[in-house]
Amino acid sequence: MSILPVQFLIVAFAVFAAARAVAQFRAGRLRLAGLGAWLVLWCALVVIGLLPHTATAVAQFLGVGRGVDVVIYASLGALFYLVFRLFVRLEETDREITRLVRMQALEGLNEKETDL
Repeated sequence: MSILPVQFLIVAFAVFAAARAVAQFRAGRLRLAGLGAWLVLWCALVVIGLLPHTATAVAQFLGVGRGVDVVIYASLGALFYLVFRLFVRLEETDREITRLVRMQALEGLNEKETDL
C-alpha cells in the first residue's frame, strides 16, 4: 500500500492541527473537553486520510451515496455549529462590554458629583 500525496498532506495537516490544539491546551486557552473534541476530529481525519474506505463504509451505513458526501455533510454540520458558538460568544462579549462601560460611566458620574 503506497500513500498518495493527498493522503500525506491530509495526515500532515491533521498532525499539525492536533499539535496546535495540544499547545493551546497547555497555554490555558483551551479546556480539556475542547481538546478532546479537537483531537477526536483530527484523529478521524487521519483515519479517513489513510483509510478512505472507512468513509464509504460509514456512508453506506447511513444510507448516503459516497464517503466524501458523509465527510462534506459532517463538515458543514460542524462548521454551522462552530459559527453558532462564535455568534453566542460574541453576543455574550458584547453584553459584557456594554455592562462594563455603563458601570464605568456611572462611576465617573459619581466622582464628578462628589467633586462638586
